[in-house]
Amino acid sequence: MGFSNDQNDKVLITIDAINAELDGINDAVFKDIQTDGEIVTVIYLSSLIDNLTLHRTVIAPLLTNKDDILKAAEVPKKITITSILSSITDGDTIVYFHEKNLFVTVNTYSPPTSSIAQSDAESTVSGPRDVLTESLQTNLSLIKRRIKNTNLKSRDFIIGTETNTKLVVVYMETIVHQENLDRVFKNIDEMDWPGFNDITIVSQIMETHKYSPFTQYHMTERPDFVTSSLLDGRIVIMMENTQGALICPSTFFEFFMSPEDEYNRWTTATLLRCLRFFGFFLTIMLTPFYISALSFHPEILPFEILINLQESRSKVPFPPVIEVLFMELVIEVLREAGSRMPTKIGQTIGIVGGIVIGTAAVEAGLVSNTLIVLVAISALLSFLPPSFTMSNSSRVIRYLFIISAGIFGLYGQMIAFAWLMIHLLNLTSLGTPYMTPLIPRKWSDLMDNVIRLPIHLQKQKKGVSRAMTKKVPPTKGEK
Repeated sequence: MGFSNDQNDKVLITIDAINAELDGINDAVFKDIQTDGEIVTVIYLSSLIDNLTLHRTVIAPLLTNKDDILKAAEVPKKITITSILSSITDGDTIVYFHEKNLFVTVNTYSPPTSSIAQSDAESTVSGPRDVLTESLQTNLSLIKRRIKNTNLKSRDFIIGTETNTKLVVVYMETIVHQENLDRVFKNIDEMDWPGFNDITIVSQIMETHKYSPFTQYHMTERPDFVTSSLLDGRIVIMMENTQGALICPSTFFEFFMSPEDEYNRWTTATLLRCLRFFGFFLTIMLTPFYISALSFHPEILPFEILINLQESRSKVPFPPVIEVLFMELVIEVLREAGSRMPTKIGQTIGIVGGIVIGTAAVEAGLVSNTLIVLVAISALLSFLPPSFTMSNSSRVIRYLFIISAGIFGLYGQMIAFAWLMIHLLNLTSLGTPYMTPLIPRKWSDLMDNVIRLPIHLQKQKKGVSRAMTKKVPPTKGEK
C-alpha cells in the first residue's frame, strides 16, 4: 500500500518536482530500477541509510516480487510534497511506481549509534552501569526492558522549525498526574525554536524561571534513575541524538540524591546525603567567611588562629576580598582549561598547574597559605552534588557571597543567604514548589529526601510528583 497522486487534488507531485526540491543536496539519490514490467524510481539520502538495509528492504524485493514492498509500506493519511520531503529527510526511502503513479515509503533509516557504555558524569560503585545513548530507540528499549508494563506510555513530538528533531515524552499512565502531563504537552507544543542540538536547550525553554542560576529539571543519563522516576509518577522527556533524559517535576533536594542511594544501606545513604547538603552550603560560605573574619569581624576568631592568619597574610598587599577573588578565578581557569584538554593531559595540567601556581602565588606574596587550603576545600565541596548543574550553580552563587562579604562582612553573607532562600522558595518546577517538601512541608517526603529510610518503610510515592497511586506496591512476601 502507498499513496498516489490521486489522493491529492491540489498539487501534482512528480519526480521532477522532488528533484527540484532536493537540488543542491549531494547525497540525494534518484535510482531507476527495471522491474518486472515497469520502471521504478527509488529516492533516498545516502548519508541516512545503510546500504545493506536498502538492499534487503527495497532493492531485493523490487527485483524478485515488488508486491512485497506494497505490503510492507506505511499508509500515510495525506500526500503532499512536504510529507514526501519530510520522509526523505527522516531517512525513509521513497519508491515511485511510474505506471501506477504510486508513491511508497519504506523505513530504511540506519543512524550511526554508539554502544552502551558506563556513565562518566553519574558513575557509581554499586548498581547498574549502563547509560542512555544518542539513539532514541535504544533509550526506549533500555527503559522498556526494566518496566514491562502496558501502562508505560509515550507520545512523540517533532520540535525545531529547521531541524525537525524527534522528541518523546514517557510516563506511567496510571500513576502520572494528568495536570503535570498536560502542562508538559502544552510547553512542548508552544516551543518555537529553530534547532535543538541537546535536550538541555529544551529544558531552558520549558523552565518558568529562565534567569535563575538553578536548573528546574533534573537531567540524567542513567536508565535506572529514569525507571525510578517513572515509577514515582514523574514525566521523562527524551530526544534523539542526546545522551540524557529530563525528569520533571524536580525539587532542590533531589539534586543531592544519587542513584546509588537506592542500592546502599540506608545508614550509608543518609550519611552521604547529609554530607552533600553540608558541602553545598559550606562551599558557598567558606571563602566569604574568610573575608568577613579578616576584614570586619576578627573578634569572632580565637586569638591563636587570628595571629596565624595575620602572619600568613603578612606579605599579601591586597585586601582579603581581592585575594579570594584572585585565587577563585585561578581555580576556575585551571578547571576550565583542564576540561578542554585531552583527558590525560588535562588531569596532569590540573594537578601540576594547581601545585605550581599555588606555591608560586604564596611565595610571591599574592595569597596566603591559609587561603590556598580554603579554596581547595571549597572547590572539592562544590563537586559533592551528584548533579553537575547543581555544582555549577554553587560556583556562580559563591561569587555573590564573596562580593557581599567583601562589602558588608557577615551581614552581607546573611543578606545573600536570605536572598538565596527567598529565590529558592519562589522557584517552581512544572508548577511544583522547588523547595518541596521543606516548604510546603510534607513530612513523609522530607524524611525520604534527607534521610533515606529503610526500604520497607518507603510506603508512599513522593508527593512532589502528585502521583495518582500513592502507595508503593508491596514486595513479594509482604501482606
